[in-house]
Amino acid sequence: MYIDINRIDVVYFWKIQVLMTRGILGTDHVWLVMMKAMRALTRYAAADIEETGLGLTDFGVLEVLLHKGPLPVNTIGPIVDLTPGSISIAVDRLFAKGLVTRVESTEDRRVRIIALTPRGKDLIVPAFRKHSGQMRRVFSELSAEELHCLEVALKKVGKRAAALMEKR
Repeated sequence: MYIDINRIDVVYFWKIQVLMTRGILGTDHVWLVMMKAMRALTRYAAADIEETGLGLTDFGVLEVLLHKGPLPVNTIGPIVDLTPGSISIAVDRLFAKGLVTRVESTEDRRVRIIALTPRGKDLIVPAFRKHSGQMRRVFSELSAEELHCLEVALKKVGKRAAALMEKR
């Protein structure tokens, strides 16, 4: 029996290359699927949010205030992923609409505390209730276990990405 060593090496390395490529394509594919899903979710959520006269940013700020209570501007920004300049503009916009108040902190005059006004609460409560229902409909295809696994996996990926970003 004759075995061509050169042929085995070529086949062996071709298989390794295919497996490596599949691994790389696997993560790239998951990233693309995740991005497409996020875009679809965002479009779906934004359509109803915009009916309230709010954009996604303003909705996010009001939602944080609804669930966490009054907060300093510099605390809200990172929660809704806005730079200091962008969160200031968002707060100015919400203040002009009468949806939030901004008061100097009693401990530090440089800090402004942002809170919902009654008008802001009247707007965000039903808007968030509707949004919550939308998200339940979107995720209704998943079992409780699948939802939990998705949450755990996304947290791992997010924490890993954040850790890698800090190392840059």
